[in-house]
Amino acid sequence: MDTATAQGPITVYGATGYTGRLIAAELTRREAQFVIAGRSQEKLDALADRLVADGGHPEIAAIPTSDSRSLRDLFSRSGAVIACAGPFTLHGEPVLTAAIETGTPYVDTTGEQGFIRGAFENWGVRASAAGIPVIPAMGFDYVPGDLLAALTAEALGPEADIDRVRLAYHAPFQPTRGTMRSALEMIKGGDLEWRDGTLRPASQSISRPDFDFGGELGTQAMMHYPAGEHITVPRHLSPRTVETSLTIASFAPGRAGRAMPVAGRALGLAMRTPMRKLVSKAISALPEGADEQGRTETRFTIGCEVTSRRETAEGRLTGTDVYGLTAAMIVEAAIRATRGEIRGEGVLAPAQAFDPADFLGEFARFEIDWTVGPAR
Repeated sequence: MDTATAQGPITVYGATGYTGRLIAAELTRREAQFVIAGRSQEKLDALADRLVADGGHPEIAAIPTSDSRSLRDLFSRSGAVIACAGPFTLHGEPVLTAAIETGTPYVDTTGEQGFIRGAFENWGVRASAAGIPVIPAMGFDYVPGDLLAALTAEALGPEADIDRVRLAYHAPFQPTRGTMRSALEMIKGGDLEWRDGTLRPASQSISRPDFDFGGELGTQAMMHYPAGEHITVPRHLSPRTVETSLTIASFAPGRAGRAMPVAGRALGLAMRTPMRKLVSKAISALPEGADEQGRTETRFTIGCEVTSRRETAEGRLTGTDVYGLTAAMIVEAAIRATRGEIRGEGVLAPAQAFDPADFLGEFARFEIDWTVGPAR
């Protein structure tokens, strides 16, 4: 057995969604004790049947997020909680609240900047008082970027006065319906960026400066990405500014990318109107997400530049299968939590909770590779 959970099984809330099923499969692969939880008994039963066929033995708990007492009862006998029922700005708070109230280590898959910020600002003191780690956004969206920023900064030395951290993502993958719904929450606007040593309203211009990834990718046109690193990176580094962006080619390769700035602005405005419901219905008609072959055929690259007043260091991280990687990372984090192997208590950024090189080294099967060095 991969892990002994003396404190109790790992509970996956939102287990029947696309990412939740991958997490349950990863827990089965790791031979961990776990509970699959969510609102629908029928869906949980169907998932349990598939997991049993693959050698898993999950418990089942059908509990709506509105039933706070049952959530607390479940979490009080859990070694850790993995939350993956989104959008988190709509459904995440009851699960986080119950975990903190029961003193249960908590990790989640959110990619929503507002929820990440709320976890740090609204729950940090309570999580510290409970003596538990709470690590939001424990997926592909921000874990590799946050860890890469820490590794890149190390190249400048411990005394470096960091001026800017710039992170750029190239991730041409097929998003799930859940990811698209979370994206709708993100593009409504109102996101923040770390600028001049504090969080300030982000520019809502879609375009961002080009980024040179080097190698075959070369210089890419970039777009606005309301990323979690504006919240997490300043927790372990002291930059004056954090900048994040996503390649236009991640969404619209070739000439289609030229329309992205206009389309993005229009969609962001639409999400503040009744059009939001129509867009949500359209998402429901789409495929739930890529199959395993589709996931593993796509590769991602994350670029990082950390600049001090004297020099710049560069980092690059590559890999494959962003959803499979998310499942593996969050399961690894939950298992470490049950073993008491998280660095620190309270709400933590990934680079606070884990040694970056050690943690990334666990995921060779996703072809994770990174390099850090002086600027070219």
